[in-house]
Amino acid sequence: MNRFTGKTPNVYEYGLEQNQLIRMCGSKQLFRDRYEILRVLGRGGFGITFLARNAVLPGNSLCVIKQLCPKVTSAKSWQNACQRFEKEAKTLGQLGSHSQIPLLLDYFQGNGEFYLVQEYVHGHTLATEVKQNGVKSEAAVKQFLRELLPIVRYLHQNHVIHRDIKPQNLLRCQDDQRLVLIDFGAVKEKLADTSENSMSKTAATNFVGTMGFAPPEQFSLRPVYASDIYALGVTCLYLLTGKWPLELEHDNHTGEICWHHEVNISDSFSRILEKMVRISLKERFHTVDDVIFALDTESNSPMLTNCLTTQPLSSKSQPTEKTTPTYIPPVARTAIAIRAWKAKIKDKKPHYKFNNYLYSVSN
Repeated sequence: MNRFTGKTPNVYEYGLEQNQLIRMCGSKQLFRDRYEILRVLGRGGFGITFLARNAVLPGNSLCVIKQLCPKVTSAKSWQNACQRFEKEAKTLGQLGSHSQIPLLLDYFQGNGEFYLVQEYVHGHTLATEVKQNGVKSEAAVKQFLRELLPIVRYLHQNHVIHRDIKPQNLLRCQDDQRLVLIDFGAVKEKLADTSENSMSKTAATNFVGTMGFAPPEQFSLRPVYASDIYALGVTCLYLLTGKWPLELEHDNHTGEICWHHEVNISDSFSRILEKMVRISLKERFHTVDDVIFALDTESNSPMLTNCLTTQPLSSKSQPTEKTTPTYIPPVARTAIAIRAWKAKIKDKKPHYKFNNYLYSVSN
């Protein structure tokens, strides 16, 4: 990886019309004698993303170059930005070992801007998928959660909060249909937090995330792991309704999203989504493992219900005197039901007599 220089940039001299990579789009000129800039993929408050081709490597493989520009005005704040960027870039490099997170290929700085070079994932976003194919069913959304929750758990195990989970940052890979999570807010948040005067910081300048998908604690600049769970829950609502969170009604008193009348899903899955998008952290799922456990329990509940007997006791077995019913745990009830079922099957086996002895046909 490239080392950073100690030169302090004057970032305010760089406008879009002076942006080097924009001027190079479509030309044969190579950026850093290696990258052919093809086109702009997207723009945001922290920088610009470009599609590029590595002209040096065999096959001219495609890649994504993210140009990030921190707002710094002094040598000290620039030094802080360099340190933060290098640290966060190394974290992204470690995370890229996961097959559903783009691999970090390179990082460097120049002319007052930071650059991340990442693997290009050929595919389409979930936002495009819903726009083209319509909203998803309950079963499809559950499958989406089972695909994405392990990725988010992997991030949290590595002490990273994504901060910007939304349909536009979820790519469906065209080659193998796997979901890929892109555009980490961690690096942006670290670069935003470089001002020398911490008292002047505001949510408007340092907030990282997307309106509607970010929970209240994220607007207060105090994101937690459960903040990603909230964003994931709101993403599920979008997949079910096709509506962005700001298009849905909100309770004026609690701030909660009013979404139940927009969907047709089971009560059990509805309760899971409710807990994912709770405004209060106390009422929301705290960890990804909690969500996975709730999903697994919800999926297995019909199977457990079928194992339990609901038939009333026969008149022969009814107690003659009134007694206080004894509580039997669900697991014990299931065991009793299974034993009764086995006994019933055993009783139905055919029997035959030979020399006045009764034999049963075994399996």
